[in-house]
Amino acid sequence: MRRLFQFKETAATIEADEEYLPLAEDALLKAREQVETYIAKDPYFKATFDPYPVRSDMGEVVKHMCNAAQKADVGPMAAVAGAISQEAVSAMVEGGCKHCLVDNGGDIAMRTNRKVTVGLYAGECTPNYLAIEVPATKGLLGICTSSGTVGPSISLGRADLATVISDDVALADACATKLGNLITEDDLTLMDRSIREVLAIKGVRGALVMINGKLGMGGDVPRLVRSDVPPDKITRIRF
Repeated sequence: MRRLFQFKETAATIEADEEYLPLAEDALLKAREQVETYIAKDPYFKATFDPYPVRSDMGEVVKHMCNAAQKADVGPMAAVAGAISQEAVSAMVEGGCKHCLVDNGGDIAMRTNRKVTVGLYAGECTPNYLAIEVPATKGLLGICTSSGTVGPSISLGRADLATVISDDVALADACATKLGNLITEDDLTLMDRSIREVLAIKGVRGALVMINGKLGMGGDVPRLVRSDVPPDKITRIRF
């Protein structure tokens, strides 16, 4: 089943057998609560674009965000959606689920036993056929995307789409932000250099960038395939 979970700023699509959906929803709420609790203690945590030190009074989700952000040299909130989606998938896997994914606004955590097609959405610049075909995973996998032109996330760059793949979903999220920040202009040399810089971060498996219809990628990126990106499959806040 596919179900949209929406709470405050979180809009997440959960895909799993129906019996596991409550596990994911509960994990999403608990992970959000950890983040909100720490922000209430220190609002700077939410505002900073710089790495934030791990502290003993943090919950495990917040520590995970800080560790991922440190590796990517970005602020901890750059890893929030990936860290939260990872918690939800981990909860379902621990409950016995063999195929599950959570798309938290374009930051996807998955543990699958079958092929999954992930559409690449870059707004008006999206080729209407482009997607990646992800084989069944052996464990947890994160595919996270940042954009300087689409959606509400903060990016300091101009990339229409900056996607990073890692077994650590929070790290994929933080590094997607880093990659998007690096793409400040439509330049193939800059695109190549930026992809290489992100791939040098330990734990990053693959990276992909789109800007003004140009595509660059490196590392272990699943096969590109033709596939529609139906608007109703794009996870977003719905009022």
